[in-house]
Amino acid sequence: MASRAGRTAVGERAAALRAAQAALAAEHAAVYGYGVVGGRIGDDRLAEAREGYAAHRSRRDDLTRTVRDLGGDPESAAPAYALPFAVPDAPAAVRLAAELENRVAAVYADLVRASTGSLRRQAAGALREAAVRAVRWRGSGVAFPGLTERATTVTPSASPSGGADGV
Repeated sequence: MASRAGRTAVGERAAALRAAQAALAAEHAAVYGYGVVGGRIGDDRLAEAREGYAAHRSRRDDLTRTVRDLGGDPESAAPAYALPFAVPDAPAAVRLAAELENRVAAVYADLVRASTGSLRRQAAGALREAAVRAVRWRGSGVAFPGLTERATTVTPSASPSGGADGV
């Protein structure tokens, strides 16, 4: 009986580690994406872009520690990431910021499902923050942040590009 409980705990820890690694990869991609947003956004929303950039850097750093605490080797950032669409101007930058937040919310929904205790609370907080930022960028909300977007999104947020041509 004890060995079965031990295997269950190991399996749960492995699931939490996989979800934390996925969230870390999404945060790396979001930090990269916000660099693009900041370069294209209008002055009227630049402070909001900086806030998002700082929030994702902080979450990325927290997740790096979390992955280590779970016994993993934190995923490194790719040199560049393929963007989901071209970002030639401020309106496209706003759409990109909303898309980044939707994708981050989706991986945090997975982390909420895969974790327990304080990690689950942290993931739920990160999901909520991403959902709020998405609403601010998009101008409207969704019923279940991190879930409806997951069903309609085909490509993951952390899709590295071989070079900077993904920008």
